[in-house]
Amino acid sequence: MITVRVGMGSCGLAAGAVGVHSAARAVVANLGLDAEIRTVGCMGLCHREVLVEVVTDHQPPALYGDLTPELARSVLHQHLSTGRPVTDALVTPDDASPERGGQVRIASRNCGRVDPTSIDDHRARGGYKALGVALALTPAEVRSRIELSGLRGRGGGGFNTGKKWSLAASSPDPTRYLICNADEGDPGAFMDRNLVEGDPHAIIEGMIIAAWAIGAHEGFVYIRYEYPLAVERMRVAIEQARGGGWLGDQVAGRDFRFDVHVRTGAGAFVCGEETALVASIEGHRGIPRLRPPYPTARGLHGHPTCINNVETFATIPWIIEHGPHAFRAHGTDASPGTKVFSLAGDIRRGGMIEVPLGVTLNHVVNVIGGGSPRPIKAVQVGGPSGGIVPARLLDTRLDYDALASLGAMLGSGGLIVMDERRCMVDVARYFTGFLRDESCGACTACREGTWHLYRTLDRICRGEGRPEDLDRVEDLAHHVTAGSICGLGKTAPAPLLTTLRYFRDEYEAHVMDHKCPAGVCKALIRYDIDRSNCDGCLACHRACPADAIDWDSRILPPSIDPERCVRCDACRQVCPYDVIKVVS
Repeated sequence: MITVRVGMGSCGLAAGAVGVHSAARAVVANLGLDAEIRTVGCMGLCHREVLVEVVTDHQPPALYGDLTPELARSVLHQHLSTGRPVTDALVTPDDASPERGGQVRIASRNCGRVDPTSIDDHRARGGYKALGVALALTPAEVRSRIELSGLRGRGGGGFNTGKKWSLAASSPDPTRYLICNADEGDPGAFMDRNLVEGDPHAIIEGMIIAAWAIGAHEGFVYIRYEYPLAVERMRVAIEQARGGGWLGDQVAGRDFRFDVHVRTGAGAFVCGEETALVASIEGHRGIPRLRPPYPTARGLHGHPTCINNVETFATIPWIIEHGPHAFRAHGTDASPGTKVFSLAGDIRRGGMIEVPLGVTLNHVVNVIGGGSPRPIKAVQVGGPSGGIVPARLLDTRLDYDALASLGAMLGSGGLIVMDERRCMVDVARYFTGFLRDESCGACTACREGTWHLYRTLDRICRGEGRPEDLDRVEDLAHHVTAGSICGLGKTAPAPLLTTLRYFRDEYEAHVMDHKCPAGVCKALIRYDIDRSNCDGCLACHRACPADAIDWDSRILPPSIDPERCVRCDACRQVCPYDVIKVVS
């Protein structure tokens, strides 16, 4: 049997997977082969899309990357007609193995391997087997297994999942709800999206197990509207699960009722906070409320509600099937198991990975991610309200406690690598501005505090900073943290505080010397042409949108008028001789 897997997650579709899928079907039809063309989700190697894997009974799988429809036709025709892989087109071993760099795939075990729109394909890889194990146990025994595993919520809070379930189950209120939080809004993060797109049935199975454990009969998957493919595939999977008897009035033929519905969010970042998410599902504006009471005591419609994120639910079936001790064999004592991360930014091998907690940032960035073409300056960990970790601290372990000691947090798992070209003051300004815009405005500390933090950072980037700004902005940041009622406000100052802590010299250069060492802040830089090495090709002149490059056919080379220059960087990017320089 020949199976051709075509990666058709969002990353693959953006790279042209539809055309590659059509090309694969045409090759199989032309050769008259008994082969299955299978749609799969993201394989994790987003930097090599479009990806196609050929699986046969008698050979190791052959993975091809960077395919176009034309290249796919050529490669697949040669491989399928001769039975031999086209070695020149194969993804290199460093990139190809899902376990490269010591990865362990638990939550993402089926991503890139199963058709997310086929429940039969999911069951062929053991899907819904763990549910049978769980239903043979009492709810208390299921909760005990999860608590013994040490699984901590993968959405960022890090609370013990089994203990959270026990809190919900202990309520005297018989009406209980379950919610899967798939409202992933962090810039540069795509872990939850890839898991939903690649293996929605694992998430549904995890939710059914959780519902059995806490006594819930209705669940919701809350997905942001900007993830249309994830929404579509989750809805298809829910209908298939209902049709297969895994959801409904008699789950797996037992006297247990549970059903799941999809709710889409309008894109408010704050709805990732669980009380705001609950308000949104109820049809209200997504505004966090003071806790306690926590949702496990009073959540959706005033009833006990257990909220876990996508990765947490995807991990549950594996723990039930393999046991809590198998899960604890990975990670550390305080942070057991594995964690899914997205790698983005200035990195050679961007994509989705899954590693045991406790590995170092250096291992993830430089071994698995292949490092950066330029020297690394910092890594942002934990999303826009996470911290900025400098390159000199890359040996820090990726676990909850080690990152907290640096002023950062594990968060949901987004990692953004930044090289030496990035200005840390500008980075802090960008993320502070993002969080200012995403604040719900309910509490003064967050609403006004993030605005004033952004305004001060913006003034510093414009060269209008004052020496006293640094102490004042740091003091204000601590007040924002202390006075905000939800996680957004409490962590919003993290990018500012960590860049002040580790890159204070850059702030001082902006304020004292009115210079941007990285050459990023437009008000503090100018562009100049090294006229001695310029051959007058005028590529810069043609690219300039502001007509700021003066030239005369009799007097070459050209020059840049600083008054008209808008510092868009177009001239430097197109210069074939690298003679246009940023002067700070």
